[in-house]
Amino acid sequence: MNTKIVIASLLCGTVALGACKPKAPDILPPDPVETSEPDTGNYQQPQGAVLGSQEHFVNAVNGQNVIYFDTDRYNIDSADAAALQTQAQYLQRYSNISITIEGHCDERGTREYNLALGERRANAAKNYLTSLGVDASRIRTVSYGKEYPIATASNEAAWAQNRRAVSVVIN
Repeated sequence: MNTKIVIASLLCGTVALGACKPKAPDILPPDPVETSEPDTGNYQQPQGAVLGSQEHFVNAVNGQNVIYFDTDRYNIDSADAAALQTQAQYLQRYSNISITIEGHCDERGTREYNLALGERRANAAKNYLTSLGVDASRIRTVSYGKEYPIATASNEAAWAQNRRAVSVVIN
């Protein structure tokens, strides 16, 4: 007996929902108008990156917005110095642009140790840029420690890629 009641209830519900069907609008939108020129999909994009964007910065410094460190180190070596000099020239040319330097570490070590080391790496890059004449107020630093690895393998090649400081344009 209960199944008859359930079936009857379902049928009544289905009929009731069918009665709620929305009616078609009285006025339909106009048909599409054909243009004289076919759409070829060839849209012109602006040439080059937009000034003040990360892409513009990376292009202008020839991809040298990242510097790398040895294990447990935060000193600026000659390769790092060359990259930072290129960054300083860019920042001196575009005095309205500011950056954040992100300090990163490999997966080894405690979270606290890596956050402190990442901060030292970011500050070493900032101090070098300020020694080249970039106003310190235009440079923020942040340490991510081991939280954002570029390479996820657990080997020396991956660790070497993760021990870095990255300069990022602030918009």
